[in-house]
Amino acid sequence: MARINDNYLKLQAGYLFPEISRRVTEFTTANPDAKVIRLGIGDVTKPLVPAVLKAFHEGVDDMAKGESFHGYGPEQGYAWLSQIIIDKAYKPLGVALKTSEVFISDGSKCDSSNILDIFDLSNKVAIGDPVYPVYNDTNVMVGRSGEANDKGYYEGLVYMPCTEENNFSPAFPTEKVDVIYLCSPNNPTGTVTSKEQLKAWVDYALENDAVILFDAAYEAFITEENVPHSIYEIEGAKRCAIEFRSFSKTAGFTGVRCGLTVVPEELMGATATGEKYSFNKLWNRRQGTKFNGVSYPVQKAAAAVYSDEGWAQVKEVIDYYMDNARIIREGLTAAGIKCFGGVNAPYIWLRTPEGMTSWDFFDKLLNECHVVGTPGSGFGPSGEGYFRLSAFGDKEKVTEAVEKIKQKWGK
Repeated sequence: MARINDNYLKLQAGYLFPEISRRVTEFTTANPDAKVIRLGIGDVTKPLVPAVLKAFHEGVDDMAKGESFHGYGPEQGYAWLSQIIIDKAYKPLGVALKTSEVFISDGSKCDSSNILDIFDLSNKVAIGDPVYPVYNDTNVMVGRSGEANDKGYYEGLVYMPCTEENNFSPAFPTEKVDVIYLCSPNNPTGTVTSKEQLKAWVDYALENDAVILFDAAYEAFITEENVPHSIYEIEGAKRCAIEFRSFSKTAGFTGVRCGLTVVPEELMGATATGEKYSFNKLWNRRQGTKFNGVSYPVQKAAAAVYSDEGWAQVKEVIDYYMDNARIIREGLTAAGIKCFGGVNAPYIWLRTPEGMTSWDFFDKLLNECHVVGTPGSGFGPSGEGYFRLSAFGDKEKVTEAVEKIKQKWGK
């Protein structure tokens, strides 16, 4: 009989969002007339903008003609899309990249998981708490951890608590680590890392020969100055950081699938014998072996995001979501509920009222207000007592949800 990967059995309960879906399904089955407002999972609700849709159609039409048909594309993505991203998304930040350093993929969730392929299991990994569950769970799946303790921390992983006391900005690990996950704007807390804070992390990584895995999936939602859109705005970051970006939330590609990972050529790791070796070469080999690339029509659509017309339309949608975030943040704050985030990110992180646990608040919010959110404890032990609401929704429904919460818990 074939042996399973026992590491999967270490994972606690189910993945967060399927558990939410199960509870919502159970509620709606028992209450078929209830109109549930979903502000939980971070899925977009606005359709693709016209300029992107037009390019998508053109890409599909190209596949119908022999002279413009595209079969296998480069596993790393078409160089023309990488160059557009460099010119439109990085050069304005003062960041110079080569097309060979930009890898087009089917999403940052996949990349932040698959990147573990190029790191040895002996590496010590540091993860924020609360955190996007994928960082934690994929390290467990590959066998980097032991069992979870009664608090939910896995043996062998280093956790960096992100709490109100440290303004949701973790302190440096107290033990030697090799890989550090950072996410800004942060999911789930909606908070950000300032340029000064990010410089401190880059300096720390360089001093300790560590690699930062920087998730910038929500950088397009930043509204304030002094908040870096890319870790490469910090001097020295190319020698210690890999960056993930996504079209999912920025341009509504959650169902289309496109993202990118930047692996600078100067970023080096060590072989078993202590020699330096390029992570860029490793990732290039990994993608060439395990990935067949993003489809041509999708890459055409992604390129249109950065056209003048496309970006104006995309920015309008982003502003719509961020206005939703403002409505949630201001409405709940007025009701006496303490909120964080929602200024540079489409997520509001709130302290649960009346001292409720995050899952108790989830159930109460669903059953009494018919509103779905995400329990903070699902993002890690330090998320207990907190709750995440997403701004990806229809403005009328968002406003309705806020009013229901204010009526229930308003002071």
